[in-house]
Amino acid sequence: MGPHRDGAHLGHDQVVGMLGDLRRTLRARFGTSDERRLDSESRLGPGERRARHVVVPVRFHIVHSGPRGRLSKATVRRQISTLNAAYGGRRGGADTRVRFRLAGYGRADKAAWFHNPRRYEGPMKRRLRKGGRGTLNVFTAAVGTDVLGFATFPQHYKKNPRVDGVIIDYRSLPGGPYKRFDRGYTAVHEIGHWLGLLHTFEGGCLPPGDGVADTPYEAEPAEGCPYSRDTCPQRGDDPVHNFMDYAHDPCMREFTAGQGRRIRAAWAAYRSR
Repeated sequence: MGPHRDGAHLGHDQVVGMLGDLRRTLRARFGTSDERRLDSESRLGPGERRARHVVVPVRFHIVHSGPRGRLSKATVRRQISTLNAAYGGRRGGADTRVRFRLAGYGRADKAAWFHNPRRYEGPMKRRLRKGGRGTLNVFTAAVGTDVLGFATFPQHYKKNPRVDGVIIDYRSLPGGPYKRFDRGYTAVHEIGHWLGLLHTFEGGCLPPGDGVADTPYEAEPAEGCPYSRDTCPQRGDDPVHNFMDYAHDPCMREFTAGQGRRIRAAWAAYRSR
């Protein structure tokens, strides 16, 4: 078994609660929780016209220990390009209509934060994080070899905005030394959580799964590089090539149209204000 992308494994009640909160928030703000209807309407709310794309400003915080983990701005720009290719459907699958632009790049030489970002997540983010609910803060550090990153969900921003963001292992960026996890897709995956997506294998074969209709149920995470498989009695093969699964980077290539709608709905509900 290889490393896991993250530790964002939720209990059934947590998933039901988060999906329910999204529906309630959409109804309160837009009068409907139907994501297809929201996507097709020309206005999201009073004076707020639907944009063709969601453009996410990204602030990168390079946490390092002397020369270890001291990533260049060129590496960060390659990661931004990878995000735009993945979310734009240029690797396969659907265009989510999400784009990313680099809004900030900074470095912090903090050995304790670098070596144990989970332990020091609070003080690190409180010191470095910038922007509001719609600004993506990405922190790179030595997350580990068993888990490659972790992220906050948009539903949690209101309660704890100062720890909002994504932390990824510095070795997982494009061209990094982590074999099979060196194309920058750990960031793609973790940012999917920040944008409101759950794992495709969430809850196994038990409804509601990840709550997205066009990602078939999946009993367990994909490991390695499976060609295809079908582990649940519900219709459809496992989405083993989806960015929200756990396959190796060379085997990940797509988001679905439903995941794109979910991202845009979650953005409208939680991050656009």
